[in-house]
Amino acid sequence: MTSAEDPEEIGEVLPAEVRTGLDHVAHSVLIDVAALEAVRRRFDEEQAGALGRYLAAAQSPNTLRAYRSDWVAFTAWCLAEGRRSLPADPVDVAVYLAAAADTVREDDPHRWALSPSTLERKAAAIAAVHAAHGLASPTRADVVRMTLRGIRRRRRARPARKRPVLLHTLEALLEERPAPGHPTGAARRRDALLLLTGFAGALRRSELAALSFDDVAVDTDPKTGEPLLLVRLAVTKTDQEARHAQQVALPRGRRPHTCPVCAFAAWADLVEAQRDGGPAAVRALLEAESDGQDPRVHRCHVYPGTDLADGTGRAVFPAIDRHGRIGQRAISGRAVAELVKRYAERAGLDPSAFGGHSLRSGFATQAALGGAGDREIMRQGRWTNARTVHGYIRTANPLDDNAVTRLGL
Repeated sequence: MTSAEDPEEIGEVLPAEVRTGLDHVAHSVLIDVAALEAVRRRFDEEQAGALGRYLAAAQSPNTLRAYRSDWVAFTAWCLAEGRRSLPADPVDVAVYLAAAADTVREDDPHRWALSPSTLERKAAAIAAVHAAHGLASPTRADVVRMTLRGIRRRRRARPARKRPVLLHTLEALLEERPAPGHPTGAARRRDALLLLTGFAGALRRSELAALSFDDVAVDTDPKTGEPLLLVRLAVTKTDQEARHAQQVALPRGRRPHTCPVCAFAAWADLVEAQRDGGPAAVRALLEAESDGQDPRVHRCHVYPGTDLADGTGRAVFPAIDRHGRIGQRAISGRAVAELVKRYAERAGLDPSAFGGHSLRSGFATQAALGGAGDREIMRQGRWTNARTVHGYIRTANPLDDNAVTRLGL
């Protein structure tokens, strides 16, 4: 939000009935979480079943969680305002979205509380709940569509993009891992594999979090005879039904400390120790070895593979507590983003500039810097839109294939 906005100009982008409705709004859309408990119970009892049946096979778990939160917030606002949430009046939905668009952060009145994409998702959640009950969606009404269009016009600022993790940044993050040995050596090994896999595989944070040992196999490059990892992706953002059996290959790195196969071997050894002997075996292994032996020697050359791919879905990236104990449950996608931010801060970088997507965008940008074409980048990153990849290439080298270099200045 900027102080230069003219209220009259802002009002002109919204339908007249929405402008009138906004004048009578008495409650903020940012409602205290504690006050929503009764609404959540009501939602669970009356509506969760229908919504779940309708959406379970069509949306990802993350989308379902977001829709549930969005619907609860809309219902709470309607209760506070004396409006009906189901079926909702289209004007009420439009007023709610406009009020949400007007809301600023409590800790920073110069910044919007909700982004346009979040408002679009809120509208989608309202539409989904109505569809789950066999009701016409109020978001199809012109008043709602015009309101969303007005919000988009009002918010023409470029979306804040996370900085890519390039190769030199990746090495800086790896340098900030905890020390080898017990108890920090477990996180050191896991996080090396996570950073290298996310970068070399151009994986999304949700894809990293969902990986199990059943999805990873050690194989051999038929051209060079060198080891490589084959990572099979089940459900992804662009393949919700896992129809395409997407797979990425992670080749041996030139140096041991940036080699995904070596990192996998070191981490798998520790997980095997946990499985066979519990925390005591993990501690003994960490105390007996110096995290990879000679740092100049590739461990993957003599790595026989692991039997952790046993059909149990054992998480590749489980949680690890401060005592070095390896858990059973996988970390979340949000935890992946926080891990990247944490290492960026330790490396003296701005943590707010980095996130889970930094590894994926870093792959594309670094590959473009290395001379890779858009087809090669799209194959590893599973991008289907060449324009996305072209954006990374332009970021990597804005003067490449650019007539400005021929001006003779």
